[in-house]
Amino acid sequence: MADKTKAAEPAAEHAGKPAEGQPAADGEKRQRSVRVVLMALMIAMLLAMLDNMIVGTAMPTIVGELGGLKHLSWVVTGYTLATAASTPIWGKLGDMYGRKGAFMTSIVIFLIGSALSGMAQDMGQLIGFRAIQGLGAGGLMVGVMAIIGDLIPPRERGKYQGMMAGVMAFAMILGPLVGGTITDHWGWRWSFYINLPLGVVALIAVSVVLHLPKKRVEAKIDYLGAGLLALGISSIVLVTAWGGTEYAWGSARIMELTGIGVAALVGFLFWQTKAAAPVMPLHIFRSRNFTLMSTIGFITGFVMFGAVLFLPLYQQSVQGASATNSGLLLLPMLGAMLAVSMVAGRVTTNSGRYKIFPLVGSVLMIVGLFLLSQMDTETTRVTSGLYMAVLGAGMGCLMQVTMLVAQNSVEMKDMGVASSSTTLFRTLGSSFGVAIMGALFNHRVQDVMAERAGAIGSKLTEKSAQLDAASLAKLPAEAREAYQHAVSSGTHSAFLLGSVVAVLALVAAVFVKEVPLKGAGGGAPKPGEDEVRDEASQAPLAEPV
Repeated sequence: MADKTKAAEPAAEHAGKPAEGQPAADGEKRQRSVRVVLMALMIAMLLAMLDNMIVGTAMPTIVGELGGLKHLSWVVTGYTLATAASTPIWGKLGDMYGRKGAFMTSIVIFLIGSALSGMAQDMGQLIGFRAIQGLGAGGLMVGVMAIIGDLIPPRERGKYQGMMAGVMAFAMILGPLVGGTITDHWGWRWSFYINLPLGVVALIAVSVVLHLPKKRVEAKIDYLGAGLLALGISSIVLVTAWGGTEYAWGSARIMELTGIGVAALVGFLFWQTKAAAPVMPLHIFRSRNFTLMSTIGFITGFVMFGAVLFLPLYQQSVQGASATNSGLLLLPMLGAMLAVSMVAGRVTTNSGRYKIFPLVGSVLMIVGLFLLSQMDTETTRVTSGLYMAVLGAGMGCLMQVTMLVAQNSVEMKDMGVASSSTTLFRTLGSSFGVAIMGALFNHRVQDVMAERAGAIGSKLTEKSAQLDAASLAKLPAEAREAYQHAVSSGTHSAFLLGSVVAVLALVAAVFVKEVPLKGAGGGAPKPGEDEVRDEASQAPLAEPV
């Protein structure tokens, strides 16, 4: 195999013989260098996840200085579109030209976009620079996952799940708090500039320590496939972002975008069967486990980001929690997700067994969502916290195992496209989850407000079903009580839908085939195994520091 990796040979010899204790010393250096690389990868992962949460907190201040309120949504939408559309392309570039170079390029583009965004003088410039930033962000998460796939055998990879889950929890909990603090004390431009020192540290560490085999594939980049995929993804993401908010679901604009998206994706699938070097080779979906993990990842994204959107809204509007530290409201869910992810990783590493986690995770996700759908205006914070912990435990079983099994189901040469495809499905799931659960929530809130508060209630929620704390405080007591019941009813409908969708994840998990994990202690594949196996079981080494 062209990109098969080789273990480094011991460097020290004395009088023609290996120095005493040299293997142990080499092993210790290797572990130290791997930890340094992983630290750099986690910083890059943090950049990708933290950015939107910090910027979201700074948006009111940005609009106040730059104006352009009517274009506000494009600051987020432009970034999201660029990220989603570029994700599979970065994965393919890494497979074709080398993981390290593609990853470092994505970091540089992200940092350039961050610096330019911080210097933006009007809303148009900010939207354009955010799109550049999003192009780089598309390669950050994919690069992290693919390099970990190259660096650490699947059997050992579970030990590091806790690190990735911890970064995710850290970003969601502290993102809004960090964003508010930076904006208040340093100004909104530093919500972008803060990426620069972190990114430079990650860039230097990856450049100096990470040494993966260089490769060059003679085939040309599949520009037509990349263009069709980007067009299809962009159209679908715009449908989910605009449907029910900017435009009615049945409007001509939404129908046009839906038609363009479907036509582009159908054309993309047809072209992938003809292209010499397809940007997303369809043969990876012949692996049953890979297809099932992509499905579970889509549903996990659907559920998770819906929960992240509606739980703080419920706690602020119904339970009277402060919006200042909104990330802390999700602590029960994220804490449980982190703890369970670490346990699942350790068990997977020690036993090599993993099918139990998609099964248990799906069941816990269904139960947690159903319990959250039962919350009303009388539900206490302790009770809602316990419900969130159940949901978090379910997601902890699923978040990293889906990527682990997906990567274990393909050859090393397809590690990048496997990582990017799995990431893309989770991203698309989150877009659909926010859109569909949001539409159901908004519709239910507006109906209940009309029932309980009459014309006043309809007027309050005709433009948006989500009222901020300041608007809520100004309402008469009767209207405020009606809104609390409306939000409670809306979250009931949204989470009940989520629990029904999560049943699909359980069905997919039932059909997962437990193929031995590659790498240390992974065992040899059985004859006739339906999964693609990699001939190289050992991981490449990072150079000792």
